[in-house]
Amino acid sequence: MKKFIFILPLAAALCACGGQQEVSTLRSIEPDRFTVKTETVQPRDITQDLLLTGSVKAWEEAIIYPRVDGKLLKNVLQEGDAVKRNENIALIERDEVGAVYEPVLVPSTLTGIIGRTFLDPGANVTRSTPVALVVNQESVRILIEIPERYIGKIYLGQKAAFTLEAYGGRQFEASVYKLSPVVDMQSRVVNAELQADNKDGAIKSGMFAKVRLVLDESRNAPSVSLGSVQEDGGKSYVFAVNGDIVRRTEFEPGLRSAQYQEIISGVENGAEVAKIVFGLKDGSKIKIEN
Repeated sequence: MKKFIFILPLAAALCACGGQQEVSTLRSIEPDRFTVKTETVQPRDITQDLLLTGSVKAWEEAIIYPRVDGKLLKNVLQEGDAVKRNENIALIERDEVGAVYEPVLVPSTLTGIIGRTFLDPGANVTRSTPVALVVNQESVRILIEIPERYIGKIYLGQKAAFTLEAYGGRQFEASVYKLSPVVDMQSRVVNAELQADNKDGAIKSGMFAKVRLVLDESRNAPSVSLGSVQEDGGKSYVFAVNGDIVRRTEFEPGLRSAQYQEIISGVENGAEVAKIVFGLKDGSKIKIEN
């Protein structure tokens, strides 16, 4: 028993000592100080973009039909071959018992390339049987649908950019050249077409395009990243750094891009603001993370 009487007070003393150290450590931590990253309000070019998807079509396309019934004797031109208007692309053998005719020519109705041949020699054809598809792809069209609410910001000649899955991040330029005068009553969209040059033939009819239309733009506009912006009750604000505290500062917002928010007034260029962290409020103490 004497050994236990001696050891227990010593253990109690050690526990008391350790407890005091923990309490001291806890007291040294400020409960309302946040570690934050900051950024500087600076001028940027801000664009408001409309992202859409569209389908590529050749500038001109024509499905070629024979002028007589019979059998396909020969495809004179193959897929990918260049063709001029009125140039022969196929031969049709008339199929009439007891009569012999010269093969009938099937001419192209436009200048371009053979995009597709539909039949093999020997196939039966009528005047309604498609023989070939001819396309002119020196320019292409991108067919898009624009939601009704954006129509007021779309105009003929407006610049656009698009990408194609086949070419990764390569960006192609286009412009609005056609706008439908009516809004579809069910989908509430307006059909539109973009025009793009295609001299090198890289863009193919039928491709899927991701389109970016610039609706509005501000040059050298004071701005911050969206990670520093908060909204509450229809008002926008940032936490401006003032020494080792932050102050909630409201501002008038302008254009917003996918990354940045334009500041029209309320916060000046060069001001330091804190990135938003959970629990941060007006007057919070901060420690800036390097």
